[in-house]
Amino acid sequence: MGLSIPVTWSEAHRLHAPETAVWVGVPIDADELPARADRIRAALESAGVRIVAAEPHDDGALLAVHDAGLIDFLRGAWVDWKEDGLTDDPGQPDVVGYIFPTPGFLGEAAPRVPAALSARTGAWCFDTMTVVAQGTWEAARGAVDAALTAADLVLAGTRAAYACCRPPGHHVTRSAFGGSCYLNNAALAAQYLRDRGVARVALLDVDAHHGNGAQTIFAGRDDVLTASVHVDPAEGWFPHFLGFADESTPTNLNVTLAPGAGDDAWLAGVDRLVAAARKHRSEALVVALGVDAAADDPNSPLAVTGAAFREAGRRLGKLELPTVVVQEGGYVLETVGALVLAALEGLDERAASR
Repeated sequence: MGLSIPVTWSEAHRLHAPETAVWVGVPIDADELPARADRIRAALESAGVRIVAAEPHDDGALLAVHDAGLIDFLRGAWVDWKEDGLTDDPGQPDVVGYIFPTPGFLGEAAPRVPAALSARTGAWCFDTMTVVAQGTWEAARGAVDAALTAADLVLAGTRAAYACCRPPGHHVTRSAFGGSCYLNNAALAAQYLRDRGVARVALLDVDAHHGNGAQTIFAGRDDVLTASVHVDPAEGWFPHFLGFADESTPTNLNVTLAPGAGDDAWLAGVDRLVAAARKHRSEALVVALGVDAAADDPNSPLAVTGAAFREAGRRLGKLELPTVVVQEGGYVLETVGALVLAALEGLDERAASR
């Protein structure tokens, strides 16, 4: 018998394919590639999953989580960039910021949206790595539809559904994108469940990097628990400015790990997330599933094995909650599919044993 968890999928993900990003002023090869999702799908299809095409959802779901200005910017950014001639002068093919309205720069002044498009990017994007290319909006919108289609399946009675989202989304706040993310798919799924009658939702993030977007979006609310296990930003890892353990509150938990942490420390962190969801009395679960904590992934210093990802799936399944799993990081093409499959098999195994 194959994996029973359905997989939601948008073909639009392939439209987002920037060749480079900019890091410390230097063009680097992009690693958030279309092949990531294709490798995941191939691995899951080998396990007999049912593929469900993402259904279109209106913008109301986006506006429940994101600022309208961010949505408007992303929707038109690349076309505006091209029409402004920036693809020819200075010759930048993708939308990328150069000035950012930091608190130290603005002082007490309220931020304004700049007239110059070359500057306007900095009003909505917090890094230079996350460029907007020709098909970025369509791909990001397709990722949202995949996440919300998975939520629809769960609301209709499916025990768990997996959204193969690309691009990922967990670094996006209400009004700023970055970290290779454009729209916060996991946060959108959590709010979508809330808006359709689920009283208390837990958003548990096991990506190697802090789920800063959800922490800021749901700050001060007790209906959505946010909890993340990730490499300690105090050790020099993205997102650098957020994700510290002392930011934890009754409805936000940050479990930080030292570089080099492996299975035991990471699974102990997952256990803390599970315990927080129990204490919260959550009625549904959204899992932000990044697999970049794996030992061979260059984007984090953690050393988690496939066996631990399978065990994490089992432990998350012990919550016995309707579950939406949303894909986040994981950048080694040779292993990303097997790691996602391991996590979902663990979740499915727990269900099969009940």
